[in-house]
Amino acid sequence: MTDNTLHRAREFEARYGPLIPADQRPAYHLTPTIGWMNDPNGFSCYQGEYHLFYQYHPYSTEWGPMHWGHAKTRDFLHWERLPAALAPDTAYDQNGCFSGSAVELPDGRQLLVYTAVRKHLGEDGRTTETQTQALAVGDGVNYEKWHGNPVLTAADLPEGGSPVDFRDPKVWREADGSYRLVVGNRSSDGSGAVLLYRSEDGFAWSLVGTVDASRSQYGQMWECPDFFPLDGKQVLFVSPQEMSPIGLEFHAGNGTVCLIGSYDTSANRFVREAVQAIDYGIDFYAPQTLLAPDGRRIMIGWMQNWNTLSCKPRDARWFGQMSIPRELSIREGRLYQQPVRELEQYRCNRVCYQNVLLTSETNLHRVEGRMVDMTVEIRPAERELYHSFRVNVAKDGEYVTTIRYRPDTSILKIDRTRSGSNADVVHTRSLLVRPQDGQLKLRILLDRYSVEVFVNDGEQAVSVAIFTRQSANAISFDAIGSVLMDVEKYDIDLDRKGAAEDGTSH
Repeated sequence: MTDNTLHRAREFEARYGPLIPADQRPAYHLTPTIGWMNDPNGFSCYQGEYHLFYQYHPYSTEWGPMHWGHAKTRDFLHWERLPAALAPDTAYDQNGCFSGSAVELPDGRQLLVYTAVRKHLGEDGRTTETQTQALAVGDGVNYEKWHGNPVLTAADLPEGGSPVDFRDPKVWREADGSYRLVVGNRSSDGSGAVLLYRSEDGFAWSLVGTVDASRSQYGQMWECPDFFPLDGKQVLFVSPQEMSPIGLEFHAGNGTVCLIGSYDTSANRFVREAVQAIDYGIDFYAPQTLLAPDGRRIMIGWMQNWNTLSCKPRDARWFGQMSIPRELSIREGRLYQQPVRELEQYRCNRVCYQNVLLTSETNLHRVEGRMVDMTVEIRPAERELYHSFRVNVAKDGEYVTTIRYRPDTSILKIDRTRSGSNADVVHTRSLLVRPQDGQLKLRILLDRYSVEVFVNDGEQAVSVAIFTRQSANAISFDAIGSVLMDVEKYDIDLDRKGAAEDGTSH
């Protein structure tokens, strides 16, 4: 059953979404049906398929009253667009259905848990928000909001918890059939915290306690928490607002933080062992994970950032895209990420070069394109360490996006200054790579509107959105000094499968 607000959104996206040509969207990254997209929501398995909802404003490419957009997939690359799932249409969520998550119930229904937002005029004359948690239940297409909403309110907060910053529930089902969810909150010291709640049936919830808190160390409000076991460790993801920079690990503004540690379930005690960024690029925020039936922990994030919203084409009919879904692991106390292995089914036209001596800018035959999966490995060609190495992608005479490495400092820098936007926003980001005597391995994914880089087998990931014209498809390599380079490059074609063997070696 749908009300008029949701019905209007569905009619609008069904009418105008199909008018956007496929070649004006990314080839293998999800974009909204039409209009605006931000945080991933409800990334989950349901009846044998993977569902992804997202923060959605169909009527413009600007943030507006939040709906939930909806898509599903079987392989994380071919996405079927479904009708909008939620719209702000009740008293408790009249100003937005904010981020949340989803889980399959034992009776076969899908439960959505989301943040309901209502604005009101305070006693001091200021407009403030009240954020509560609400539920909807459905069949994978249509959802009905639960009659008992909201299920978590200010009365369910710990002492000092903020009812204004109380959002983004992430739900999961435990092995004993009970449910847990973590929610972002702002604690009494004004900085972020993650709260844990428990339920026997997914509908009636009680507070367990605070999992962890920022204490103003890693940003202020902690948005979009996720909490899961991985390779013998417990992992907490948060997306902090108002971050202060910490070296090259964390940049100012809106960031992503991975806390790795151990967790005592009986005492609800999380002990930090390591802290790192999740993505080191310019455009990545609010990641969410699911546990696939084959045991993989898979993450997807909004490949955009609140600080760079003006970096978009003036005439776009959509804005915002999701990252490539990524398989997660813990190695040597660090988070590693790699593109989902399903991508390899759609690689074709293999080109391979080995031991290329690089001393100046070089183009390699058939190494070009904008839908590309390319691995580059470099090492010093001489005893003396080279000064720098660069990969230039999405390039023509006017445009280029550059990835540069300096082995003397171990700093990798991505620069999308000339990538199609004239907005005065951040266009470069630097990160510190673990030194390996001048050796470096990069896996670079190109799509029509993005570059994603996976450093040293996924030890670090770097994401940026680009809006370079599609004819800018050259790729070149450059070195100051002497570098030996191996390159393996594939085209990505979602209409082909198992074609990776086709190609040439040099």
